[in-house]
Amino acid sequence: MDAPSLGLPESGPRKVALGPGAALLRGFAVAVEVELLAGLDRVLSSSPFRHMVTPGGFPMSVAMSNCGIAGWVSDRTGYRYDRSDPETGRPWPDMPYAFGRLAADAAEQAGFPGFAPDACLIKRYVPGARLTLHQDKNERDFGQPIVSVSLGLPAIFLWGGEIRAERPRRVPLLHGDVVV
Repeated sequence: MDAPSLGLPESGPRKVALGPGAALLRGFAVAVEVELLAGLDRVLSSSPFRHMVTPGGFPMSVAMSNCGIAGWVSDRTGYRYDRSDPETGRPWPDMPYAFGRLAADAAEQAGFPGFAPDACLIKRYVPGARLTLHQDKNERDFGQPIVSVSLGLPAIFLWGGEIRAERPRRVPLLHGDVVV
């Protein structure tokens, strides 16, 4: 039996193109926020938020955790995915079903059918926290999407081009928005 889809409802959320192979799905996660927050509580009970350190030795202002078969980590040796939580030495918590289903459904809406997420980086931004413009270069398969879910306070997401000289686009994100 196939799992139920958590896709776009008939009214409400809408798809906004950001560039080739990239879309903003406005309000896509709102319908499942209760399930997402319950899953988040389970993940954080075994792998709480922490402020990782950059390779330069500076603490990041954004607090992070992970779930799935690997987690993104940063320390003095660099940025990478690792199967174990560096603070506990244990594997990262399993990815909650609602996280994986939402990512698969959002990816399908954005043109990536059959996507099965294996890792989930969870970031907590508080007012004043920042993550600079960067490129996601640590993924093992660049043919697969990165799915980003926004819950909570509104934020500005900088969407850059493939060339650093291109001026980034400022994309307002609201509670429930998903970027693929």
